[in-house]
Amino acid sequence: MRHTFCPTESLTARPIHSARKDALGRLYADGFPYSRGLKAHKSCVNYLAFSRHDGRWLASAGDDFCVQLWDFSLEDVQRPSHAFTGPAGNVLALDFSATNQYLYSGGADNVILKYDMSTTSGVGSSSSSSFIGQYKNHDDSVRALTCHPYEDEIFISAGEDGKLVLHDGRAGSRMSAAQGTLQHMTEFTGVQHHPIMEHVFATSDVHGQVCLRDTRMAFGPLSKRSNHGIVRVYNTKLSRKTTKYLSNPESSSLTFDRDGSKLAVTFLHYFPTIYTLSDPHPLAICTGHNAPDGSPIPPSQRTYTNSCTMKSGAFGGPGMDEDDMYAAGSDDFRGYVWKIPPLNTLQGLRKEITAHDWYTREWPNTVAFSEGQRENRYVPVEIRTPLARLNGHRSIVNSVAIHPSLLHIVTSGVERQVILHSPTPSSPAARHLLPTMSTVRTLQPHDLEAQRTFLRALFGPHPTLHEDIEGSGNEAEEDTISLFDHILREEGEADVFAVRRWGEENEDSESDDDDETPIDLFDTSFSD
Repeated sequence: MRHTFCPTESLTARPIHSARKDALGRLYADGFPYSRGLKAHKSCVNYLAFSRHDGRWLASAGDDFCVQLWDFSLEDVQRPSHAFTGPAGNVLALDFSATNQYLYSGGADNVILKYDMSTTSGVGSSSSSSFIGQYKNHDDSVRALTCHPYEDEIFISAGEDGKLVLHDGRAGSRMSAAQGTLQHMTEFTGVQHHPIMEHVFATSDVHGQVCLRDTRMAFGPLSKRSNHGIVRVYNTKLSRKTTKYLSNPESSSLTFDRDGSKLAVTFLHYFPTIYTLSDPHPLAICTGHNAPDGSPIPPSQRTYTNSCTMKSGAFGGPGMDEDDMYAAGSDDFRGYVWKIPPLNTLQGLRKEITAHDWYTREWPNTVAFSEGQRENRYVPVEIRTPLARLNGHRSIVNSVAIHPSLLHIVTSGVERQVILHSPTPSSPAARHLLPTMSTVRTLQPHDLEAQRTFLRALFGPHPTLHEDIEGSGNEAEEDTISLFDHILREEGEADVFAVRRWGEENEDSESDDDDETPIDLFDTSFSD
């Protein structure tokens, strides 16, 4: 029977939606103060991904060449239920296919592996299996990969060889290697499919460029390609009145929210930045200048920074029909979660400054985004107060994933463990979680013992990844932490204007190779 819309339905739904939002707000009021370490990996854990829709599976992978699967349908998840083997290098990227039929991984061995999720055994059992397919299209590390929103066999990979590759495993519908490859002049750092529009995807690269692209224009015969598939270039360059040049921070990863209305970019040496799909100028930056209670962080204390490792962020909204949270890892040994205001609120608060006003007035402590020295400046809203700071780690946090329905966030990084965070001590997937320590480890100054540990981490003997020698695992992890402590002391909290200088006279961007102007994807004249 055809359903007829009744005006009272929306009136009824609004109070229910509001009540749910209020209830969840009360749960999140104290952040995520409970946690548990999920331990199975033998080295750094670089990437985390929940399976789509119900989030039954958490996939984790890193430097131990193994993909672990954690089953969140269990009453108390504590250990992995399945493992996939096959990588011959550090795993840097994971993604589940549209219906969770497959899981794909890619990394430092230049190879993408395809795993069949139907090989996972029953609930609660522990087993392992190998890959069922492999793709060897890249000549350097596979930095990111993203699956089509509706087709299990289609995905896009991005590599440090500057290649974007469109893969289609369906019989009879494969492109040639040349038709399925787009060659860029610099390394890609991220690629993300739009969650609804099947032809649309976004990319980021080490030169700081963030683009929205269309597969119909990016791939296929050269005669049908246009402008490298670019339909929008986002404004990612920074301007500061006291500095006579612009800065272009490396855009090190990017992600869409669930309906594709928001795009978040993680910048090296700068803050996570929020864009709306149809506007090239940023709406908000997420900082940690305040504590979750709103009090300012003293200058002597470390807060959100991203200077030393490859990080990825995630949108989420557990229990809601929208993603109003964004989370990312930080060099201060924490994960951060920010509540993102509605887009129309952010658009109303963003400040636009004409080039004339920028040069004729004083703008103390203002960092703006600008597409060029003679262009207007845009000052996005600063979200200074995070909803929560996720403690529990002893070193840098690189990856964050938010469960699509349960009230959990997971984090990982330099350490071997994945940490499961929760606003409550128990949930449908976890029991008897313990309070997380409210403080984090202090980065110690460089001394003789730190120097010895650092040298041992670089040159000393290490047990192999699969050795199970009592005590050797802890010692190896301490050496790894010491190594990254040294990197933090050398490179941490660098000024982005000092390390990422950009000038229009030596601009190096992909769009310069083509005289065509990016097509406005949101112009109704754009046809299929």
